[in-house]
Amino acid sequence: MAKILIVDDEKAARFGMKKALQKNNYEIEEATNGHEALQTIQNSEIDLVFLDLNMPVMGGMEVLSHLQTQKNAPIVIVVTAYGTEKIAVEAMKRGAYDYLTKPYDVDELRLIAQRSIEKISLTKENQRLQQQIKIQESFGEIIGQSQAIKKIYDLIEKVANTDVTVLICGESGTGKELVAREIHKHSNRRNYNFIATNCAALPENLIESELFGHEKGAFTSAGEQRKGKVEEAHKGTLFLDEIGDMSLHTQAKILRLLQNKTIERLGSNHPIQVDVRFIAATNKDLVQEIEDNNFREDLYYRIKVLDIYLPPLRERGNDITLLTNHFLTLFSEKYNKNISHVEPDAMKALHNYHWPGNVRQLRNVLEKSILLAMNTTLTLQDLPSDIVNINQEKLCKELNLFQNISELSFRDAKKMYVQNFERKFITQRLRAFQGNISQTANSLEIPRQSLQQKLKELEIQVKDIL
Repeated sequence: MAKILIVDDEKAARFGMKKALQKNNYEIEEATNGHEALQTIQNSEIDLVFLDLNMPVMGGMEVLSHLQTQKNAPIVIVVTAYGTEKIAVEAMKRGAYDYLTKPYDVDELRLIAQRSIEKISLTKENQRLQQQIKIQESFGEIIGQSQAIKKIYDLIEKVANTDVTVLICGESGTGKELVAREIHKHSNRRNYNFIATNCAALPENLIESELFGHEKGAFTSAGEQRKGKVEEAHKGTLFLDEIGDMSLHTQAKILRLLQNKTIERLGSNHPIQVDVRFIAATNKDLVQEIEDNNFREDLYYRIKVLDIYLPPLRERGNDITLLTNHFLTLFSEKYNKNISHVEPDAMKALHNYHWPGNVRQLRNVLEKSILLAMNTTLTLQDLPSDIVNINQEKLCKELNLFQNISELSFRDAKKMYVQNFERKFITQRLRAFQGNISQTANSLEIPRQSLQQKLKELEIQVKDIL
């Protein structure tokens, strides 16, 4: 609802204007002079001001002068007596949007108010879109407007120009490397290399050579000297993806690198000084890995100076719509398709799907669907059968639940619905933290013992949901 401020020293004038504007369901506030008006504008989010020019204490012109210096000032319509249009024109030069001459026609008053409010709405929408474009241009392929993603934007901006070591956690496909690249892009190291290494993709007998390089003759196939990824990242950023899959032996070398900022190539005992910013990522629960003796505790605290959690796609709400529209544009251009939008049923199916592969899976699904689509609209029939079938199964379950509920008392029905909600919510949160009870309890803001009791009550087996 638009908020309007009427500024006039005459009570009757304020009453008449308020009565006329209230029929349009505007929220109305009043002020008797310029000082009151400026105070009200400062304390309230006023959209539109009807400002009388001739007032004691502080007149309308002085109010306009003050508002000219303010950011995001409201639209001002000056109100002046008949025959003083020249003064009104002068007021418009000082920032007024329009003027209204006394005595005014009520329909004219309402029309000018409506026109002004429409302008305000367009301005706000334009600002919102500009901000969205700014964010999108700034953060590349990290698409989203959910609170979780906005928090990540904020963290990237805060840590980028530092050399603090960052640990990025999240399920596979959530975009951990994208975040790492954005940190590098916004840092003072952006003119140097960003080197990414997937620790899970390299065999144990190759990872040391890949990371630290080797001298000629260090092993049978080492025909020449070779720099490793760490040296290639000198003065830039080294991204160690899936660090939780690294062997304990290699972890020890990474720890020494973090401590001493030096490496030794295989086949050499000559230390090489390196200047590297480290970012690591994992889809594992490293605390649990430490308990299982699969990850070094000292390395964990070295890399976890600042941690960034990437939520799974199923917890990002309307980001699915934003991502879908982004991929729609991307792949329509790539495959020369004229697909302009997604039909509501198809979009609903995308929202209802649980996306175990997260953004990566959504991207792949949409690329295939757009490639094979025959029309200008992406329909339910264009989506993979597993996504469609899951949504149909979900609907059937909900219908069965509704049918059975008529046989229950109000108390029992309420209990069933609450338990159903709790089961779904806690299950999703457990998946987000890879089954870690302590982290899940912290995110739910309840004691660990309470969560364990709730799991028993709801018959949730952690091993069954991972």
